[in-house]
Amino acid sequence: MIEIRDLCKSFTLHNQGAAVIPVMAGAALDVAPGECVGLIGASGAGKSTLMRMVWGNYLAASGVIRVGALDVAQAQPRQIIQLRRETLGYVSQFLRVVPRVPTLDVVAEPLLNLGVPAGHAHDRAAALLSRLNIPERLWTLSPTTFSGGEQQRVNIARGFAHPYPALLLDEPTASLDLTNREVVLCLIEEAKARGAAILGIFHDEAARDRVCDRVVDVRAFTPKAAA
Repeated sequence: MIEIRDLCKSFTLHNQGAAVIPVMAGAALDVAPGECVGLIGASGAGKSTLMRMVWGNYLAASGVIRVGALDVAQAQPRQIIQLRRETLGYVSQFLRVVPRVPTLDVVAEPLLNLGVPAGHAHDRAAALLSRLNIPERLWTLSPTTFSGGEQQRVNIARGFAHPYPALLLDEPTASLDLTNREVVLCLIEEAKARGAAILGIFHDEAARDRVCDRVVDVRAFTPKAAA
């Protein structure tokens, strides 16, 4: 479902004489349907860079990033937008939403964008918010007013609202108490059971050991000159 081959990435420092810094070379991995693969490596090793290339925020220098039938490395913006709408979900560490939009609508939005009837979309959103212990009295408020932990749970609910065939998870259990951590791990296990291919960063080793079928050390993709 997710296939990466010979992926390379560099950054150009335009404020430092256009110096080119190679950060990744020859990256290769696969994530099959129903599998969760965890990315490991020290801070700065390239875990987030790799995830952002799969998501389409960073442009690859060369190589292949295939999600389903689409090569993200060669895709047009409209194709990436469609991929994100239908196929590839992403749970980041930070909630970015339009201010003043009610929490229930924020979580339902991925379904509404796909044409799911509003009643069904809001029912699904409500079920996830309840499961993640967001009090119903908060659902009509904007999540921009919430605590960090509440915002993270809204972000998780939004990411799991639609049954994406592929998911990117960036520290999904960070800053959560034990109760909500367990809810998130169960959601990941349920996504695997329905066949989702999941690529994630888990600094929580116990969580990683529980949900990841294997891990990939991104330090193996460090360019030799930068190693």
